Parts: sequence; structure tokens; C-alpha cells
Amino acid sequence: MVAFNWKALENFPLLMYILAAKTLILCLAFAGVKIYQSKKIEEKLKREREEKLKKAEKKDD
Repeated sequence: MVAFNWKALENFPLLMYILAAKTLILCLAFAGVKIYQSKKIEEKLKREREEKLKKAEKKDD
């Protein structure tokens, strides 16, 4: 007969909470990085569009 150590399961809920918290923190961190990167790219595109408009205006003058 196989003996099972039931004492090992006493900390199981705590371990699950820790795992869930770690997962949530990682997801929020990745989402934050994605938002930061998209804003940075958006600003770069906006600057490039403004530069093109300025060049076009100078050519018209």
C-alpha cells in the first residue's frame, strides 16, 4: 500500500495564491511594456509625419 504525505497539501492553497499573484504581475508587466512600446512608435510616426508636412510646405513656398 502506498502511503501519502497529507501534510504536504497543507501549503497547497498558499502556493496557488503565490502562483496566481506571480502570473498576474508578469501579465501586467508585459502589458505595460507593450503599451510603452506602442506609444513610443506612435510618437515617432507623428514626428515623421510633421517633418514631411514641413518639407512639403517649404517646397510649396
